Amino acid sequence: MSTDPRHAPLFEPITVGPKTFRNRFYVAPHCSGLGVEYPGAQAYLRGMRAEGGWAAVNTEYCAVDAESDDAPWVQARLIDRRDEANLSLMVDRVHEFGALAGVQLVYMGPDHTGFVTRLPAGGPSQMTSAMSGHSCYALDKNDIRRIQRSYVDAAIRARDLGFDLVQVAAREGFSLPLQFLWRYWNHRTDEYGGSIENRTRFWRETIEQVREAVGTDCAIVAGLCLDQFSDDSEQAFKVADDGVAVVELLDGLVDLWDMQVGHLEDDVSSSRFFEPFWQRSYIEQVRPYATKPIAAVGRFTDPELMARAVKDGVIDIIGAARPAIADPFIPTKIREGRADDIRECIGCNICVSRFNNGGGRIVCTQNATVGEEYRRGWHPERFNPSERAEDAILIVGAGPAGMECARVLGERGFANVHLVERETGIGGHVNWVSQLPGLRTWRRLVEYREAQLAKLNNVTVLTGTSMGVDDVLEYGAQTVVVATGADWDGSGTSPETHAPLRGAAEHPELVFTPEDLMVRACEVPGDSVLVYDCDGYFMGSSIAEKLAMDGKQVTLVSPADQIGSYLFFTDEGGHAMHALLELGVTLVPSHVVTSVRPGMITGHHSYHPGREMSWSADSIVLVTQRRSRNDLYERLTADPEALRAHDVERVLRIGDCVEPRVIAESVFDGHRLAREIDSPNPAEPLPFIREQRILGWHEEDYDGELRGLIPLTPVSRPRPEVAPR
Repeated sequence: MSTDPRHAPLFEPITVGPKTFRNRFYVAPHCSGLGVEYPGAQAYLRGMRAEGGWAAVNTEYCAVDAESDDAPWVQARLIDRRDEANLSLMVDRVHEFGALAGVQLVYMGPDHTGFVTRLPAGGPSQMTSAMSGHSCYALDKNDIRRIQRSYVDAAIRARDLGFDLVQVAAREGFSLPLQFLWRYWNHRTDEYGGSIENRTRFWRETIEQVREAVGTDCAIVAGLCLDQFSDDSEQAFKVADDGVAVVELLDGLVDLWDMQVGHLEDDVSSSRFFEPFWQRSYIEQVRPYATKPIAAVGRFTDPELMARAVKDGVIDIIGAARPAIADPFIPTKIREGRADDIRECIGCNICVSRFNNGGGRIVCTQNATVGEEYRRGWHPERFNPSERAEDAILIVGAGPAGMECARVLGERGFANVHLVERETGIGGHVNWVSQLPGLRTWRRLVEYREAQLAKLNNVTVLTGTSMGVDDVLEYGAQTVVVATGADWDGSGTSPETHAPLRGAAEHPELVFTPEDLMVRACEVPGDSVLVYDCDGYFMGSSIAEKLAMDGKQVTLVSPADQIGSYLFFTDEGGHAMHALLELGVTLVPSHVVTSVRPGMITGHHSYHPGREMSWSADSIVLVTQRRSRNDLYERLTADPEALRAHDVERVLRIGDCVEPRVIAESVFDGHRLAREIDSPNPAEPLPFIREQRILGWHEEDYDGELRGLIPLTPVSRPRPEVAPR
């Protein structure tokens, strides 16, 4: 296959200062939870993008000074030689595959935490951060020079390590230059405050000093947030005035613009509320003033949209973070005419949530291998063959875990894999979840696996087929994998009470679950509905939104202090609450529902059981907890003699059948089992590399024989030719 001519502009080289991009694909700086704490994982994560064809690959935010401590969130750092040693692995790995390595230099300012260093941090003025809750000291002229020197020192370290791109970031969320730019932060009356020329001074001086320090060894990247987006106050930084002015003032000093729009929750735009490349109209306003190339993100997964953005001259380089997480090989697949093989980002932001939830390691709903490239040796496009490839494997249940398990087993060359699903199509609960308001893009999880399974001649998919114990025993498979999923509990048992809701059993005509609405299409009686959300993720707010759109008067009650609390980790919370309020949904946090009867639902305050509450409602939808559908697994494993009599060697379970979890973890569970199914006991995960300093150990102890547990030898198997779409 060859590159579609329509996509050819994406593969034209472009000059960026002293460097040349081999194509127009750029992995924007993004957090991973790896930083300099997990150097091997960091190197292999970023290196996988270089191997996948990206022209340039960046770190996450990289602290230039100890005052920029953001613990427990994991940063990169370039403060001393230890940081240099750990980040050097990433540079080498990225260069090994012919890509440019970039570093994003930041000083957090008031958005710091100081939890490790216990140091204060400076800002343009003494202000408290709404993000961190921390204040800062107002920088004087000596402080400004000292911090600028920190940027210069970090840039020199980056150059000496071999970094090709040095970004001095003025991006929302963690950036002192941006805090100087925005009047929201900057209340100064000296030459660093007031006019846009003055507010730009700190950033301009820092860029000038960094450029002088690194010379022509590195390209200088300006990461700029163009617009506060949601703020229309007099203090707001708006693209039409301040954004344009900054680009005019600094364009001659930089080699590349890396442009962002809005606050973090806007920049990391969930597919639930934003279309791909919604930022276009903002970038078009500054395009006439930028003579240097522009890179920007837009949750780009469609090569048509990418090529149009470049051909139209809006941007010169396709920036990506989440799409590169979901599929590091997007450039290669487009270049080879295999766009239909792209594992498209679904925009669920589970990757974002892990970091926002305290700096956890990166995960992805679509790509189970992300973050596992080093410690487990997983490659997203290569799979090791098995000595047990002739074993017949039956997978019961084609939800996220079952689909992924079958796909990976097929890629590994297992000769006889059967994926059996009782419904008429594969996908499990994702099929109906993707019908909820705003979640259409989540259907990509199923569509990608449908397409890949169709190309695997060694995997048979059977739908509309229910499997009981006898059916499984007589099927003829040596290994049985049960992936039967989970259901929402209809009894009202919740994490708060661990007991059924009083009255739910006596009045089943009033009580509904999400499956009742979305799968069984039950009509919810009456005009007023109470949704009781003990889950805190997308389900409660989505059901409330759907019911309100259907014309119901909806009250959304949660025992948590914040409705949809997990949505604030996925950066969707503010948008979700706005949508619910616009629809007239009544939001009631910090309350526990205790009983239901016709026309009335009662409860009490979460912190004061004696403070009772009642709501007039005709029905209730319970989003309380999910329970595994594990009956088949338990019945099979309860009779070892029957298994032996039918030559069934192993019965395993994966996904929500083990424990109800977010979709990303179910996909991971199916992927892990398929990778390790030929181990002595696949139910127990194989050991993986733990990057942890242990006194008396040596560098080779972090690698060595563990690297050989899962060799990355590709399976040699012909695959059918597929014409590019």
